[in-house]
Amino acid sequence: MVFDGGCGLRPLRVATRLAVVWLGLCAPLAAPAGANALAASRTAVRPVVVELFTAQGCASCPQANQMLGELAQRRGVIALTYPVDYWDYLGWRDTFAMPEFTSRQRAYVARLRLKEIYTPELVVSGRREAPAVDLDRVSAVIATDAAQRQRGPAIGFGRGGALVTVGSGTTVRGGAELWLVRYDPMRREVRVRSGENAGKTVTHVNVVRELVRLGAWNGRARTYSAPEESTPGLETLVLLQGLKGGPILAAARD
Repeated sequence: MVFDGGCGLRPLRVATRLAVVWLGLCAPLAAPAGANALAASRTAVRPVVVELFTAQGCASCPQANQMLGELAQRRGVIALTYPVDYWDYLGWRDTFAMPEFTSRQRAYVARLRLKEIYTPELVVSGRREAPAVDLDRVSAVIATDAAQRQRGPAIGFGRGGALVTVGSGTTVRGGAELWLVRYDPMRREVRVRSGENAGKTVTHVNVVRELVRLGAWNGRARTYSAPEESTPGLETLVLLQGLKGGPILAAARD
């Protein structure tokens, strides 16, 4: 673990009370005629999914946020920002943080067998991670993941995004689940008024605003219902992922 004198990359010493929030579990619907057959007959190359766990109260996170903005411009990369809440005690309450984002990061900590939770952390396709302070090291991790990508089940959208269809394919041990991710594609700036980044303006890109579990996937073609968008202007993405922070098998934007 690397120490920087601020909160960045520092092991979490303060106990936090985290509630795992299930935002919605929707039962599968009958698919439109031929939709499952179409999805089952096609596969797609999985994009590289880059997830940044960051916080406005983390001293070294503004640099990582900037890095994610650069990664988001790369072809074949889906970059997402998950602000976490466990640095709020330092004096600044993160304006975008949600407890379920912290729960997601904790699942990765357990799955990847890390000693401590920390920020800024970059998780790539649920398979590997790196401190988000070294662009060369992060680029190497992304290149490794891109080189090892395999084809996964095709994902399609229907009825204006109200339905999501996942084709058949090979799942992972323990099974997988489908997540709906809605994120803000706009660049957002937040003026931090207290804590370690007091007086600084923190910039975010692709901040996740909604994270909804749609249901389980056992390798067979299946159609899921998706809740209506609660905030206008968000981009919609779905992630097919192994349970409890497992590898991402497929991803698709609406």
